[in-house]
This record gives sequence, C-alpha cells and structure tokens, in this order.
Amino acid sequence: MKKETFIKSTIILMIGGFLTKILGILIKVIMTRNSSLEVISLYMLVMPTFSLMMAISQLGFSTGISKVVSENKDSSKKILFSILPISIFINIILTIILIFTSHFIAFNLLKNEQAYLPILAISLVLPFDSLSSILRGFFFGKEKMIPHVVSNISEQIVRLLFMFLILPKLITKGIVFTTTSLILINVLSELVASLVLIFFLPKKFKIEKQDLKPNFNSMGSVLEVALPTTLTRIIGTISFFFEPIILTYVLSLNNYSISYITTEYGVINGFVMPILLLPGFFTGAISSALLPVISREYQKKNYNYIRKKLKQALILSLLIGIPATLIISAYPDFFLNMLYKTSHGASYIKKIAFIFILFYIEAPLATFLQATNKAKEVMYDNFIGIILKTVFLFLLSFIKGIGLYSLLIASGINILITTTRHIKHIKILFKTFT
Repeated sequence: MKKETFIKSTIILMIGGFLTKILGILIKVIMTRNSSLEVISLYMLVMPTFSLMMAISQLGFSTGISKVVSENKDSSKKILFSILPISIFINIILTIILIFTSHFIAFNLLKNEQAYLPILAISLVLPFDSLSSILRGFFFGKEKMIPHVVSNISEQIVRLLFMFLILPKLITKGIVFTTTSLILINVLSELVASLVLIFFLPKKFKIEKQDLKPNFNSMGSVLEVALPTTLTRIIGTISFFFEPIILTYVLSLNNYSISYITTEYGVINGFVMPILLLPGFFTGAISSALLPVISREYQKKNYNYIRKKLKQALILSLLIGIPATLIISAYPDFFLNMLYKTSHGASYIKKIAFIFILFYIEAPLATFLQATNKAKEVMYDNFIGIILKTVFLFLLSFIKGIGLYSLLIASGINILITTTRHIKHIKILFKTFT
C-alpha cells in the first residue's frame, strides 16, 4: 500500500507537472512574442526581488505543514489556523517594507527607474501567494495530490488567458505599464489557485471558534522545519537578488553597456534557464511525493524502506535528467526557435547544460534530508554553495571578455558544491541507521 501511494502520488504529480509545464511554455511563448525584449528584460530584472519577497512571505510553511501533517502530530485544522496569523503578520510587514524601499531598489541598486512600479506591485501579490502555499502544504501532508494539480492548472490557465487576450493590448501602454501588469496578474492567478484548494477541503472541515486560537505546539512543530527551509530559500533568492546588481556594477567597469547587461541577463533568465529547467517538473514531482512518505516512515524507523525510496527517486530523476540534458545541449537552436523564435542564448545552453545532470538529483536529495530532520544541513549546504557562487560571480566578472558567462560558471559551481554536500550528509545519516 505504501509503495502504491508513493508511486500513485508521483504519477499524479508528474502528469499534473507535465500539463502545468506545457501551459507554462505556452505562457512564456505568448509573453515573449506579444511583448518586446525590453519588457522581458525589465521583467527578469525585477524577478530576483520578487523571488526574495515570496521566499520570505511563504516562510517555508508548505514544507513544514506537509511534514507535520504527514506525521500526524497534530490535527490538520489546528496546524493551519496556528500558521495563518504568522503569515498575515509577515505579509503586512513585507508590504510596508516594499512601499518604502521600492524606489531605492530600483534607482540605486538596479539602476533602472523603470523597475520602481513593478517592484512596488509585488506587495499586492504576496498575501495570495502565501495563502496558496499554506493550503498546498496541507494537501501534500495528506498525500492528496489532485487538489495541488488542479489548482496549478487553474492558475496557469488564468495566466494564459491574460497573455493571450490582454497582453497584446497592454504593450501599447509602454514598458513599465506592461511589466507591472505581468506582476499583478499573479494576484488573480494565486487567488484562483487558493479558491480551488479551498473547494477540495474535506466536507467535515468546518471552522469553529476554538480553531481560531493559535496552538503554540503546532506553531513550533511547523517552524522547526519551515525556518531552516525558508532560510535555505532566502539564501538562494538573496543571491538571485544581488546577481543583476553585481553584474551591472562589475561589467560596467569593464565597459559593457547597461543595455547589453540587461538584455543578456534577460536572455539567460528568460530563455536559457527555462529551457534547461524543462525536465524539472519531473524531479519536482518526485520530491513532492517523497517528502510525506519519508517523513512518516522515518518516524517509524523503517530505514530500509526510506533507503529504497531515495534510491528509486534518484534513479527516476537521472533517467529523465540525463537524456533531457543531452538532447537540449545538442539542439539548443531548435528549442530556442521553437519556443521563442530566436537563437539568442544557444551558446550559453551548450556550455552549461551538462551541470544540470546534478541539478536534477539535488531536489530529491534535499527533500530526503528535510524529511529526516536534517533541514539545517540543507540550509548550511545551500549557504556555502551560494556564498561561493556569489564570490565567483564577482571575481569572474572582472575577467575581460567573459561577459555573462561569469553567471553560468558561478551557477555551475553552486550546483556542484551543494549536491555533493547533500550526498555527504546522507551517507553520514545512513551510517546511523540500525
């Protein structure tokens, strides 16, 4: 039964991930074809800030709730209503911060006044994104994957309709207005996702007055997992936030124009990375299905079973990742032209694709460590990888003629270090099993 549950969850998430990815590709294709390169570049320039704010807003609640619910430590209602007040408070603080810092981030850090309104618009998205994240954690913990899949597909359909019906009309309003609208559409898409998840809540899930009282034991159980997970994600998003700042500063010293840096950075994050991450939904599905299973069985000290599940997850990830990497690196022009009607970025893909073989197993390894109460180790590994990535990005950017390849090389170093450290921790953990 346990094996069937894991495989069933994985298959559901893979199918859902595939459909979501197809919709995501259509969204990106329509977005890039219906908007200018300037809009795409500005959108990618503010995405690191967006990602950082989302990481703080979500606070790793999805992973923490999923783990605690799967272990049946507390009632699921008690967990949800203990976390909601924290989420509301965090989002209020973030909104205030963004209102007062958007101008500084745009004008002084990103050195692009057009980024001001898009960054300010992020504050409206965060509460809705946080709510959907909390609800997803509940269903993951219950090993009910269909609500997650349906909500994701619904969310993507909203975005697709926006790109197809509204974006062509917005492009005439200017770069800033269009980019800000691309940010704000997330309000509607995340709201729809949350409503879908609420619809799937059990019929017996009735809110009573006593449920609204936060339970500190539930808070503690979730935060024990959520905080290291959040710090892991924040570390990554802080690095992502500083990427364009470092590149803009250092490469401009090497006489690269701001427009060239912005455009090439947009190409890497808008065209190159999405193609390299195409198979990522498979490994993401495997990781999401793995977390509640490993958490539950680790509590029962069923060590042979969780060893088997990890091995199964890694083999599945490699069976998907290796062929995908070889095909993408061999025919980058084909994928770029098919999706974006451009070959810009093909040389980047050829030179960095091989390292993503390790990237595809990084997620299952990190999930396994989180499920076995090693979330802090995941955080430390990511911290070390990110620090070294940032250092190498800064140093390599000073080399004349290297350009934006400094970002790709630094990213590869990060993946290599983080993955190998995850493997080291798991080997140590296995030695403690009796």
